[in-house]
Amino acid sequence: MVNVLLIDDDADLGTMLTDVFAREGIRLTTVEDGKAGLNTATEGKFSLILLDIMLPEMDGLQVLKHLRQSGIETPVLMLTARGDDVDRVVGLELGADDYLPKPFYPRELVARVKALLRRSKKGDGMPEVEKLRYAGFELDTVNAEAICDGTALTLTPTEFEVLRQLIMHHGQLVTKESLSTQVLGRQLGPFDRSLDVHISNVRKKLPSHPDRIQTVRGRGYRVMEPELLES
Repeated sequence: MVNVLLIDDDADLGTMLTDVFAREGIRLTTVEDGKAGLNTATEGKFSLILLDIMLPEMDGLQVLKHLRQSGIETPVLMLTARGDDVDRVVGLELGADDYLPKPFYPRELVARVKALLRRSKKGDGMPEVEKLRYAGFELDTVNAEAICDGTALTLTPTEFEVLRQLIMHHGQLVTKESLSTQVLGRQLGPFDRSLDVHISNVRKKLPSHPDRIQTVRGRGYRVMEPELLES
């Protein structure tokens, strides 16, 4: 059975979601404060973490920061108050994989969770080609491992999938709409900056030539060989 951790101080929400996820074959562990949630996330083996921002003892952004600094790359779906755009961007910059504003429909949360689990499961939905090489990148799509210019990259599942999609279509423009559908499993909203933040996070982790991942303003992204950028 898949194990998911919910860190949220809303006890009623935890009870309701425990029942909802059980019907989907997912075991939900609930913790109601940030410090205890961080300890549980660190000590346990979870396929995904649902993380509220407003928490007692330690807020969700601090929890996320500690998780990523500890090298824990378990997918994290943030639960945010509707309209808290700053918290969403900060959370994505800290390594969250996606977010869902409150209040939400349980079915939408389940759909988001399943999409994240599919992305993070090694080998699930991956192409038949096990190795992808372009522009100094080497991607092992079976083990979800990425190397750039000989340096191993520590990527979240969402960051890896963003990079995989770009390299699969190397030299071509990948539209934001296509990337959002393929990576996030949802249509891109008019003010949704999720992809921009994920792209920025990947660039920051490259040992050199972050501009090899190009933004085509208003349209999308593409990967180019570093030599072509210098010519």
